[in-house]
Amino acid sequence: MKPRVMSLVLFTCMVGLLIAPNNVDFTSACISLLAVAIGSGAAGTLNMWYESDLDALMSRTCLRPIPTGKVKKDQALYFGIILSTLSVSIIYFSANLISAILLASTIAFYFFVYTIWLKRKTPQNIVIGGAAGALPPVIGWTIATGNISLEPLILFSIIFLWTPSHFWALSLYKSGDYKRAKIPMLPIISGTKTTKTNILVYSLILSPAVLAPYFYNFASTFYLIVSSIMTSYYIYLCFKLYSSKIVKVSNKIARKIFIYSIFYLFFIFLILLIDNLLK
Repeated sequence: MKPRVMSLVLFTCMVGLLIAPNNVDFTSACISLLAVAIGSGAAGTLNMWYESDLDALMSRTCLRPIPTGKVKKDQALYFGIILSTLSVSIIYFSANLISAILLASTIAFYFFVYTIWLKRKTPQNIVIGGAAGALPPVIGWTIATGNISLEPLILFSIIFLWTPSHFWALSLYKSGDYKRAKIPMLPIISGTKTTKTNILVYSLILSPAVLAPYFYNFASTFYLIVSSIMTSYYIYLCFKLYSSKIVKVSNKIARKIFIYSIFYLFFIFLILLIDNLLK
């Protein structure tokens, strides 16, 4: 069920729920968040079912349950389908129809559009596919409000624009894995230099999206200062990668970007949450 991925999905969804203007009773909020966690696990399970052949070829994924024989493919498929149905049903009854539609769309987009259609066909797979990972804060917002407004769309744009630099950094220092599995990630198709350029460009494009909550008046100066510092360091790392000419050094920086990007996204949303709770 990819619990590490699930934890970030659940956290960004919770932030969307808690900073929304409407209050949700504790029980309904917990049940709805549980549904999102189950939905995230469902998407991860279906992804592992479909990609078990690729997972077996990559050092990063070869120890997953299906390649190691701990779980049979059919078991994973049935489990994923059951979880998907269960998660959408739960959130429909605990929250509202729009939240259920968004959760169902997220699972379907991640599985059908990203996993089946895009991943093996285009180096832009994680750019387009990133929409699935960017929807949880929007779902959280709709759990509380029952509608979509500008604020959750800004939260969506932060994750959507963060995703390419995050995953392309991974694909740089794990390019051998992706090449072996014949997955057309950007470094394999367009080369290292193009990938580094794209990572830097996306880190720069990400910056105004991260600062947008302040300029649209749902974050304070505190958020502006801290997010600016964190984003500046992120851009610095991406520029350092872009400037690096030595492969071993580039791989080291790429790995650092990948790890930092996880903490970066978490703390951007955490600061936004703290900022709103202190109002």
